Amino acid sequence: MRRAAELTVIAFFLSVGLGTFAVAAESAIEKAIAAAADAPGLKWGACPPLFPTGCEIAVLHGDPGQPNADVFLRVPPKYEIPPHWHTSAERMVLVAGELHVTYQGQPVSVLKPGTYTYGPGKAPHKASCVSSDACVLFIAFESPVDAHTFDGSMK
Repeated sequence: MRRAAELTVIAFFLSVGLGTFAVAAESAIEKAIAAAADAPGLKWGACPPLFPTGCEIAVLHGDPGQPNADVFLRVPPKYEIPPHWHTSAERMVLVAGELHVTYQGQPVSVLKPGTYTYGPGKAPHKASCVSSDACVLFIAFESPVDAHTFDGSMK
């Protein structure tokens, strides 16, 4: 009988402890995010100074100064993104418009909505929004977000 009582007390403390652990684990879980490029609450800010006026970025997830930030990049129609490079690799999906992207030494990639493209870290590239509508590009960075001017040839 005493053994049964001891087991009941142990089971009680285990259940309380595990319940507390479950609550702590639940509060540590990140919340899911869903964001449309045209959502009214999205906070757009200017791109780094190397990009001409009109380029905007909205941070979707993470901190751009830390690894694994996700952003939307938006540029007006007929906008030229100058040659540049990033420390980080980029995983991108075009959300709106038509964007032509050229990585140094490679042919032009034509991106239409839904098109995925991967850009290796430190690879010089440029782009052009050729559509009559703004181009919106989703970009997932692996390393902190940066952009550096590239003054070499893009052939």
